[in-house]
Amino acid sequence: MAINQNHIFEDLNGIKCSIVEKGVRPERVDFLRRLLEYNRFTVVVVPSPPPKAAGGAGAPVPGAATPAAAAPPVMQGATEAPASTPAGETPPPVPPAPETFTVGVTDMMFNPINAIFGRLLKTPDGHTVTLAYWQQKEDVSNDEVPYFEGR
Repeated sequence: MAINQNHIFEDLNGIKCSIVEKGVRPERVDFLRRLLEYNRFTVVVVPSPPPKAAGGAGAPVPGAATPAAAAPPVMQGATEAPASTPAGETPPPVPPAPETFTVGVTDMMFNPINAIFGRLLKTPDGHTVTLAYWQQKEDVSNDEVPYFEGR
């Protein structure tokens, strides 16, 4: 178990891994895989589980009876009919959840925050990985002047 939320461990495909990021899009997976494999880490990528239902209670159990599911209660003196879809009409389709992945490395000592701010990762062109490069805000890592040097 992790000491804090910045250093998370999980079993990915039966391999104990230090989690780099969760809920990652395929383009980000490619970026992280190239960068981490260049830095000699063994990368494990698995599909993320689908998001839970919005109701919070989860999906109903098949065969279980739901109380008062057949008809909504009718209040005396109500003049409006309850809002519902007409019989035979299907509700609008729910768009599929985006395909996301969980990225981990087999090195249990790896922590992405420590690796970035400790300047431990290198880009393929020999520069140190900066936070902006890691977040893909910059195409090239600009590590010319470290943060601790004065101007």
